[in-house]
Amino acid sequence: MKISQIMKRQVVSIPESASIGEAAALFINHHVGILPVVDGSSRLVGLLLLGDVLSLVLPDFVQLMEDFDFVHDFGAVEARRLSPEAMARPVSQVMQEPICVQETSGLLRTFALLYHHRLADVPVVAPDKRLVGIVSRVDVGTALLASWQSTVSPAQGKDSAKP
Repeated sequence: MKISQIMKRQVVSIPESASIGEAAALFINHHVGILPVVDGSSRLVGLLLLGDVLSLVLPDFVQLMEDFDFVHDFGAVEARRLSPEAMARPVSQVMQEPICVQETSGLLRTFALLYHHRLADVPVVAPDKRLVGIVSRVDVGTALLASWQSTVSPAQGKDSAKP
């Protein structure tokens, strides 16, 4: 099975010239965790993850800590906001390099890419790098599991669910 068969074709993306404030609005309004960044020809040029934007307000000491179990909250730092100047910065200054799959990619290769890069979603591109879709780890995982159904008889499936 190819990714083009299971991908979502309606993708919320953002132009590379957009601001971090505009990206924040898209994250909020569309309830997504990743924004593919595209050029004027809808070609993928980068990825903006929700975590990349949120990390802009993390206190510097967070990078020095490995264990947060003893920290119940960050107190006054919780109310930290980006300055208007930072909100106006273009997303191209914060985005990551593009990670994507071709629309002809197989399921297992796509899952390996998602797993390796610790992504929940990955953009899908045409051969010319034009953004054509997005696929989630859940989309790929459930499609892979569905392909197993033909190898498991109904009786085996019921027995395996018992404690």
